[in-house]
Amino acid sequence: MQKKFSIEVDCANCAAKIENAVKQLPGVKNVSVSFMAQKMLLEAEDAQFSAVLKEAVKTAKKIEPDFEIEL
Repeated sequence: MQKKFSIEVDCANCAAKIENAVKQLPGVKNVSVSFMAQKMLLEAEDAQFSAVLKEAVKTAKKIEPDFEIEL
């Protein structure tokens, strides 16, 4: 499953760090974080998508405490 989410991230460097960190999470097939578009594209297995998304948000907030995602 692949879904696109509107996000709020403060800088391009933070977006790149978030993308790299989320790529390392188990279950993530692909992720793309765009600072300019304020979007995150996340791809993971259907069965574990919500668990992967929850872990991705948790990881992103460690890097950028102001990180917000619109579900």
